[in-house]
Amino acid sequence: MTDAITVAPGYWAGFLACILFFLALDLGVFHKRAHVVQFKEALSWTCLWVVLSLAFGLFLAPHLIPGWERRETVEFVTGYVIELSLSLDNVFVIALIFSYFRVPGPYQHRVLFWGILGALIMRGVMIAAGAAFIKRFSWALYLLGAFLIFTGIKMLFSGHDGVHPQKNLALRLVRKFLPTTTDFHGQKFAIREQGHLLLTPLALVLLMVETTDLIFALDSIPAVFAITTQPFIVFTSNVFAILGLRSLYFVLAGAISYFRYLKVGLSFVLVFIGVKMLLAPSGPTPHWFQVHIGSGVSLLVVGGIIAVAMVLSVAAKWREKHTRRTPPES
Repeated sequence: MTDAITVAPGYWAGFLACILFFLALDLGVFHKRAHVVQFKEALSWTCLWVVLSLAFGLFLAPHLIPGWERRETVEFVTGYVIELSLSLDNVFVIALIFSYFRVPGPYQHRVLFWGILGALIMRGVMIAAGAAFIKRFSWALYLLGAFLIFTGIKMLFSGHDGVHPQKNLALRLVRKFLPTTTDFHGQKFAIREQGHLLLTPLALVLLMVETTDLIFALDSIPAVFAITTQPFIVFTSNVFAILGLRSLYFVLAGAISYFRYLKVGLSFVLVFIGVKMLLAPSGPTPHWFQVHIGSGVSLLVVGGIIAVAMVLSVAAKWREKHTRRTPPES
C-alpha cells in the first residue's frame, strides 16, 4: 500500500464549494426552464466535464495540493476512467427506468440532477466509511477483490431484461406508507391536494434512480480502491464521473443498441481489478504468487478492454444493418 498524501481540510472544502457552485449554475441558469436536452447540448456538456476532470487531475491538483505527484495523477485518471466506464451501464438502466415510467423528455434532466446530487452524498459517506475500514483492516482489500471477481462473473451472465419496480424494496415501502398520484405535475416531486401531501410519479422515478446508483456504487467504489486507498483521489474521481453522467445519458440513451458488448467488457474490467487486488504485494497470498500491477498498466488494460468492447459493438451493429440492406441472392 502506497503512502497517502495529506490533503488539508481547506482543499476538501474548496473542491466541494466548486462542485456546489457548478451544480447551482447548472440548475439555476442553464436548466432553469424545463426542456428536452438535445444531442448537441448533451455532447457539449459531456466534453466540458471530461475536460474539467482531466484538467483537475493533470494540472490543477499537482500545482495546488502538496505531495501530489505523477503517481497520484495516474491514480486519479485511472480511477476516473474506471468510474466513467462502469457508469455507462448505469446509463442504460436509467433509460429503462425512464421508459417504464414514461417520463416526459423535459423532466428527465431534473430527475438526473437531484438523483446525482443524492448519489454524491451517498458515495461520499461510502468512501469515507470504506477508507476508514481499509485503513484499520488492510485485509478488507482482498475481500473486495473477491467480491469484484464474483460481481464481474455474475454480470457476464446477466442482462437487463427490464425494470421491475415491484421488486424495489424502497419503492414498495414508499407506495405503502405515502400517498402518490398517477399523473405527472410538471417538474414537481410532490403536490398538495385538499391539505394532503402527495408524491408524483417523478418522485418515484427519482427513488428508483437513487437506489439503482446505490447498487452500482457497491461495484464501482471498491474498483477504485483497487487503484488507490487515498480518500481524496477516490472521492474526486467518483464525483467527476458522476457529474458527467447526466449529459452522458442524453448522448448515449438513443444509441443503446450500439453497445451490446459493453456489459461483457465491464465484466472483464471488474474481474481484472479483483485479480489485481488479490495479487497485491503484502497480501495473504504466497510470496511467489504476488504481483504488483501499477496504476499505469491498470489504466491501459481498462481502457483497452472498454475500447475493444466498443469497437466490437459498433462493428456488430454495422454488420447487422448491412445484412438487412443487402437483398438475399436468388
